[in-house]
Amino acid sequence: MMIALGLLRSATVAFALALGTGGTWAAAPEPLDPWPELARDIFNGRPLADGAGILAIEMPRRAEDAAVVPVTLRTTLPQGDTRSVKTITLVIDMNPAPVAATFQLGPRSGVSEISTRVRVDTYTNVHAVAELSDGSLHAVATYVKASGGCSAPAAKNPLEAKASLGQMRFRQFAAAASSSPREAQVMVRHPNNSGLQMDQVTRLYVPLFIVREIKVWQGDDLVLAVEGGISLSEDPNIRFTYRPNGAATFRTEAVDTNGEVFRSEWPTETAM
Repeated sequence: MMIALGLLRSATVAFALALGTGGTWAAAPEPLDPWPELARDIFNGRPLADGAGILAIEMPRRAEDAAVVPVTLRTTLPQGDTRSVKTITLVIDMNPAPVAATFQLGPRSGVSEISTRVRVDTYTNVHAVAELSDGSLHAVATYVKASGGCSAPAAKNPLEAKASLGQMRFRQFAAAASSSPREAQVMVRHPNNSGLQMDQVTRLYVPLFIVREIKVWQGDDLVLAVEGGISLSEDPNIRFTYRPNGAATFRTEAVDTNGEVFRSEWPTETAM
């Protein structure tokens, strides 16, 4: 009986409070959107226009593995637009270090699509911002449901990762048609420790150790330069379209946060 009276008294008080606020229940506050402040800080207060028709971003709505979430960026400038995309900045809004990577496109590279894999720490909006040759900035966004990617343990054990550190693989893909863009892919063996992962034996955090820069050249022409952060997945992997320029080789250079420099060169597969 006392319990019932207590419940009734609580319900009466709640009803009175609701009447005191105009008969409506107080709604929970909306979660803070970090994007306006991030955009101001990352781009120094420069205006951002809607990127529809300029840039597209593709990611799974719900990721299977938060430590290896695929993302594809496509430039979609309309035919006849004389501008070009200079850089694309990928921002994972709710990650501890939101800027996942900045991609600089070589001026004669013909890069129109870039794919990679990222870590996502919690449910979040993901923004891509293109800077055009006229200096304007254009943003697009998508939403991803994933959590725990930045602190997920590395797939390889430390000894295995050390043994293969800096090894590179390069692959060129056959064009679907003579008019289709060519595609290539570079991968760098590296643990890319985010600084948020815990050693399962010592229970201490594994120090930050990431690939901070990757550059790809076709002959002497820069195709793509990538400035990476902690959100790029283990063994950074970049796939991109390009325009063949007749060069005999591709070469790649990667630099990590320990100052190690890794270089490789491959012959161009001209028959593709």
